[in-house]
Amino acid sequence: MANLRRLVINVSRVLNYASTPSSIQPTSNPLLRPSYGYALSSRFTSQSNDAQSLAIDLSNEESKRRLFNRLLYRSKQRGFLELDLVLGKWVEENIHSLDENRLKSLIHVLDMENPDLWKWVSGQEQPPEAVTSNPVFAAVRDGVKKNLDSHAAPETRATPGQPWVRGWDDIKKGRDGPVAGNQ
Repeated sequence: MANLRRLVINVSRVLNYASTPSSIQPTSNPLLRPSYGYALSSRFTSQSNDAQSLAIDLSNEESKRRLFNRLLYRSKQRGFLELDLVLGKWVEENIHSLDENRLKSLIHVLDMENPDLWKWVSGQEQPPEAVTSNPVFAAVRDGVKKNLDSHAAPETRATPGQPWVRGWDDIKKGRDGPVAGNQ
């Protein structure tokens, strides 16, 4: 009996969802749409066309507050600790001073994949031209570079194109090797 009840509830949910107009379905708003696995060409080729398709409503304080909270959450909860800290801090400090075009640029940055974005922001790899021309990306990267220059000596950094973490050797078991793990 319980299985039949669950089936009826699920069928009614599907039918109700299918009958709602597409203008109010969750996938119609690009800010609510998950950004899993967009093709590389669509992410980086024509930013101006994509920016025109994003609908940002800054008409009243409530819609601004919701948008800012959503973008702040997306910047702080990426699941990649380094980016959570770097992007979250930058967005928290700058989101209230961004105009509509810069907000669209921020959305494009937040739609990028974590590993790629971290390598580009930290200077491990050279980003594509479309990413480099994004003003929000450039500001975040400049902030990271400025912070790195003021807090870390150049000899402690990896050379561009090389892995960032060096010197960890778990396999080495000689006199000068670690007893266990990365100690």
